[in-house]
Amino acid sequence: MKAGPVQSLRIGGVPRTLFLGSYPPRECGIATFTRDVVEAFDRQFGTHSRVIAVDEPGGEVRRYGPDVVARIRQSERRDYLDTAEFVNRDPAELLNIQHEYGLFGGERGEWLVDLLRSLRKPAVLTLHTVLPEPDETMLRVTERLCRYSTRIISLSETGRELLERVYGIDPTKLRVIHHGVPDVPFSGTEAAKASFGIGQRMVISTFGLINRGKGLEYAIQAMRKVVAKHPETLYLILGETHPVVRRQEGESYRESLQAMVQEYGLQYNVQLVDKYLDFDEVVSYLAATDIYLTPYLNPTQIASGTLAYAVGCGKAIVSTPYLYAQELLAFGRGFIVPFHNADAMADRIIALLDDPSLRRATERRAYRFGRQMTWPHVAADYGRLFSELVPPNPLALVGTA
Repeated sequence: MKAGPVQSLRIGGVPRTLFLGSYPPRECGIATFTRDVVEAFDRQFGTHSRVIAVDEPGGEVRRYGPDVVARIRQSERRDYLDTAEFVNRDPAELLNIQHEYGLFGGERGEWLVDLLRSLRKPAVLTLHTVLPEPDETMLRVTERLCRYSTRIISLSETGRELLERVYGIDPTKLRVIHHGVPDVPFSGTEAAKASFGIGQRMVISTFGLINRGKGLEYAIQAMRKVVAKHPETLYLILGETHPVVRRQEGESYRESLQAMVQEYGLQYNVQLVDKYLDFDEVVSYLAATDIYLTPYLNPTQIASGTLAYAVGCGKAIVSTPYLYAQELLAFGRGFIVPFHNADAMADRIIALLDDPSLRRATERRAYRFGRQMTWPHVAADYGRLFSELVPPNPLALVGTA
């Protein structure tokens, strides 16, 4: 591994930082998040950050841009030690790791411990999954990851509390920094709907990579009852099948959803948009959305970029009660319905469609809360934390990277 050319002087008042995680063009939620946090950080501080990308088996052929300066092959244990040495030799002063257990090799991704234990620089670990009832292996791996990390970031207060109470992590090492969201104005849906050619139909949407844990079958079932009351309603299921799922089972889940749409005669009211959405497309679709729906089935989920984006864009949201939804939608910022209950989902959607003032009030509460989650705020939070760990050298001159 070799670093690209970089000067050794700090700019922007923040430490020179390497970011490690999956990265586009890989299609997964962590890749998108890593890109978004790097871009927001660089916009905020005028830096030119560099990335170490994690490749799944078969991903070694992927071509990255010049910002990716090193790669880890997930299933090659030696790469983790080699990467630690790369970071130790690099002019960067700090490493931020965007962590998901399935990204890294070994049981529960334990080979990442090899990397952290061998570092001679501060490491900030951003945990995207924190289970409330971990098995013995996950508990052990998580404890070791946190032991060798200088700070640990949770994307929610729920996750931070679990790390302290269940995993026994030193609370002084824990920080909460929200999932970033677009910084967009609070506005109506008319112009966005016109751009998609859907007139002024009431739009419900769900976006993200599709897998069986999304619970989309319950949302389609709910649409039968919704359409009986509001026949103009359009439900958009936006996103392609998750690449891992596609490798394992093809498009069987998507095909089953399409069969449900046909069986219920909802072809006019439910559309599956089979496409990986970029940032601008996500924001455009959300701008056209009247009600955002997350019918997810995993009760322990403590982060969701899609839900965060919907809150940040000021949408009226209906969700099942997974942990992150309970936290984000508290205090009237959205509505919770039981898992596996299409009727309850339909009833809440209908109530929002029937009452525009309730919908608008909910949107405003979500939007106000989401202001603290915009990418500029999140980037500033990362910068403050990094600077706390690596204070500037008063004798160093400010340069360019």
